Amino acid sequence: MIQFPNCKINLGLSIIAKRNDGYHELETVFYPVGLKDVVEVIRASDPNAPVQFTSTGIEVPGEIPNNLCVKAYNLLKAAYPTLPPVKIHLHKHIPMGAGLGGGSSDATAVLKLLNQVFNLSLTQTQLINFAAQLGSDCPFFVFDTPCYATGRGEILKPIQVDLSNYSIALIHPGVHISTSWAFQQLAPHKKEKPIATIIAQDIRTWKQELVNDFEAPIFLAHPYLAEIKQMLYNEGAIYASMSGSGSSLFGIFPKGHVFSNQQLSDKFSIDWI
Repeated sequence: MIQFPNCKINLGLSIIAKRNDGYHELETVFYPVGLKDVVEVIRASDPNAPVQFTSTGIEVPGEIPNNLCVKAYNLLKAAYPTLPPVKIHLHKHIPMGAGLGGGSSDATAVLKLLNQVFNLSLTQTQLINFAAQLGSDCPFFVFDTPCYATGRGEILKPIQVDLSNYSIALIHPGVHISTSWAFQQLAPHKKEKPIATIIAQDIRTWKQELVNDFEAPIFLAHPYLAEIKQMLYNEGAIYASMSGSGSSLFGIFPKGHVFSNQQLSDKFSIDWI
C-alpha cells in the first residue's frame, strides 16, 4: 500500500518558555502543503529481518535503525508483537532539515499504513499518541489539516485558515540549520498577541504581526536567507516567512502569480503549491 505524505509550513512560530524536560513551550500554526514524498509498505517474508528499508530520490543519510520510518514500525511492533515483517520504501522529494517536517510526515505515514494494511484498528487518538513518541510535530500529520499547536508542538487544535485562494512559492536554499543551535540563540518570552488571533485577521496584516522567532538569529548568521525573504516581498508576496527553524522560505501570492524576478527563478528550484 502506498501513501503520499505531504509537508507543512509554519504560519508564525513563537518560542514562549524553556521547559524542565529540556523542550521548549511554543506556539505556531501548522499548515499542510502539497509537496510530497512517497511511502510504500508491503508484507515481507523474512522473519529474521522484521523491517527492511530502502529509499530513492534525495539521499537519506544516517543508519537505517535510526530512520524515523523504521522507528515507526518498531514502535508498533513493540505494542503489537504479532505485527508481520515488512518492506518499507521511501521515495524522498521533500528537502531534509528544511523546517518542512518531511521526516515526521513520512514516519506518520508508516504508522497509518501499518494500521491499514494489518487492520490494527487504531483510533485517531491512538495514532496521535504513537506519533508523539516519534517527534513533536508527528501528531500534526495524523490530522493533516491546519492546526494551532502549543506545548512542544504536540497539543493540537484544528483552526480555520484556508489559503486555497492563494499560490504558495516554496524555496529551499540548501542551507543546513542546526535546530539545537537555533534554539540556543533564542530568549523565550510570551508574546502580547497569540498567533491564533493574528491568523484570524486579514492576511494583509500578517506581514507586520506574524513572526517566526527563529528568523532573527538565523538571518543574522545567514544574511542571504533574509535577502531571499525580501526578494519574495519585492516580487509581490502578501506574506513571506521562513518555515520552522529553516532554512526553507515561502511566499504567499495572489492565485496564478508568475515570477518576474529571474534571479529567484534562475537560482532556485521553486515549488508552487
